[in-house]
Amino acid sequence: MEHVRPDEIEKRSFEIITKELEGCDVLINGNTPVDEKDTSVLGVIKRCIHTTADFDYAASLCFSDSAIEKFKELVKGGATIVTDTNMALSGINKKKLEKYGCRALCFMADENIAGIAKERGSTRASAAMEHAMTINGPVIFVIGNAPTALMTLREHFDKGEYTPAFIIGVPVGFVNVVVAKQLIMETSIPYIVNAGRKGGSNVAAAIVNAMLKEMP
Repeated sequence: MEHVRPDEIEKRSFEIITKELEGCDVLINGNTPVDEKDTSVLGVIKRCIHTTADFDYAASLCFSDSAIEKFKELVKGGATIVTDTNMALSGINKKKLEKYGCRALCFMADENIAGIAKERGSTRASAAMEHAMTINGPVIFVIGNAPTALMTLREHFDKGEYTPAFIIGVPVGFVNVVVAKQLIMETSIPYIVNAGRKGGSNVAAAIVNAMLKEMP
């Protein structure tokens, strides 16, 4: 048994992840090797692995051009983050967001949203995304559970009605998950998406926190 002080556990975990990644093909968008000097991308990948103990993220995470830089610029400009679950919301580092005048919101438990979804026969996630579109200023959408959230964002984008400032799309599951992620990657919207079925609210929050951690 390895004896590690409580305050050293995370550091030791990342040392193990770094070591094990030496034997893996670390790829961007499933096909481009990650440069060892690209510490920002590696930081996101490692944080996802740390959260899940799943090394598949070393090859399945997809990044639009300059995605991390664009995310940081949005945060510095005071963008609003909207999540599709309260779990993702609770996992995001609010203290760091507040430093830049940012806020993080989730409308999934809002009774008005539930009523709208029931009336329309849609999911709460879809109704919540449409409500988020009324927020003034740029919005970063952090989706870890509901593929319908991504599909709704794409629908309004295609109609020319709304353009998200950024999308983190990592819903987990089996129904429409893969296609919903692909729909986002086909657009000009800046994104970080995990291809395939894997993801989740914890992964969504981990991606946000990995990028916030690099900011002063």
